[in-house]
Amino acid sequence: MSNSNEQTDHKKDGEGGSSAELASAISKVRRYTLPLFVIMFITAYIDRVNIGFVRTHLEVDVGIGAAAFGFGAGLFFVAYAIFEVPANLVLQKVGARFWMTRIMLTWGLVSMSMAFVQGPISFYVVRFLLGVAEAGFFPGVIYFMTQWLPHSNRGKAMAIFLSGSALASVLAGPITGALLHIRGLGLEGWQWMFLIEGSFALFLCPIALYLLPNSKREVRWLSQAEGAVLKAAIDQEHAEKAKEKSHMSVWKLLLDPQVILFCFIYFCISATIYGVTFWLPSIIRGFGVENDIYVGFLNSVPWLISIVFMYVFATLAARYKWQQAWVCTAFVISGIGLIVAGQVSAFIAYLALCLAAVGFKSASSLFWPIPQRYLDPRIAAGVIALVNSIGGLGGFVAPTVFGILQETTGSVSGGLVGLGIVALTAGALIFLTPKMEKRYQEKEALN
Repeated sequence: MSNSNEQTDHKKDGEGGSSAELASAISKVRRYTLPLFVIMFITAYIDRVNIGFVRTHLEVDVGIGAAAFGFGAGLFFVAYAIFEVPANLVLQKVGARFWMTRIMLTWGLVSMSMAFVQGPISFYVVRFLLGVAEAGFFPGVIYFMTQWLPHSNRGKAMAIFLSGSALASVLAGPITGALLHIRGLGLEGWQWMFLIEGSFALFLCPIALYLLPNSKREVRWLSQAEGAVLKAAIDQEHAEKAKEKSHMSVWKLLLDPQVILFCFIYFCISATIYGVTFWLPSIIRGFGVENDIYVGFLNSVPWLISIVFMYVFATLAARYKWQQAWVCTAFVISGIGLIVAGQVSAFIAYLALCLAAVGFKSASSLFWPIPQRYLDPRIAAGVIALVNSIGGLGGFVAPTVFGILQETTGSVSGGLVGLGIVALTAGALIFLTPKMEKRYQEKEALN
């Protein structure tokens, strides 16, 4: 009897120790990788969208009109769609350390080369190459989280990571506005802006090489016990998901109607985000604001507000677990803001765009946990990349349409109303995605 009690007590101590080691390991993963991923995302996002601040400069100095600008801005996402899946599959083979560093190095160099475009054709080429260079970064981070964080810890981590895009939008305005005033060595301010902002990625390369791990066995900032218990927890979670979907092949999952729906919903998210992001500086100039610094600061306000509400939405979604309802709410907010912005005067339109930014930025962060829960971990990286790349083509369609509207009608009001309708449609369709919260709550309760 005594021996039995001792064994029971020992088992409880062991479980308590494993639980403490798992909590410590998760804390270290978040502390050592999440800030770096956020900084990388900020850098990549600024390099992706900074052309929005120099549209008028490119038109005057290089002869790139509104339609050519919209098409070139969107070409980034075409390249992303083509190369993202193979890039993310390579990440699984070579590890995060090398591949993420390679992505930063190439995107930094290509972004800097934007300073030397000579016309629409070279503009198209560089934007396409930027998409090739950055392909794999976003789904690579998502895949990294599925391998290094248990499901219950990914929601807030994802929200923090995605807040990098909103923070980048906040920082891009003042930074870019200031850089546009630099002159020297025969270069204009917009050329210095591309050179300086593109170089940020190069400075991050050695940091990524030092901090990012390739496997749980080799990571320097986890103890052997922490690495082992974290690996066991992740492997168990993946085994349960694989068992649930053991009847589904890779190709069936890629053709799964749910995956197709995920692609469409993310298409709507990308269309709203980048339709506004690339054209917001021009919309602000249309209000009568000409100074680059003032445009930069006004451009930052909607994204600053959205950061606060992204965290609020993530917290509410974690407490009241019905992810689809929160995504729908965010889409409705976005849709109302965009439709109003397309029909009212300047000041009210600006306030409506602030509201829309809260909606579509929150929808982006709230959306990803839904496909993450659904996907078989054996092909999660490829399918996540597929959703992000095909869905990301919304970032090609919306800016291109806006450019055509601007050149033919002198306004993007119709485009804003159209995006509002797209957002409301996505808000309705989100309820067709699998509702898995109840099952996962039951599992967490048992654990």
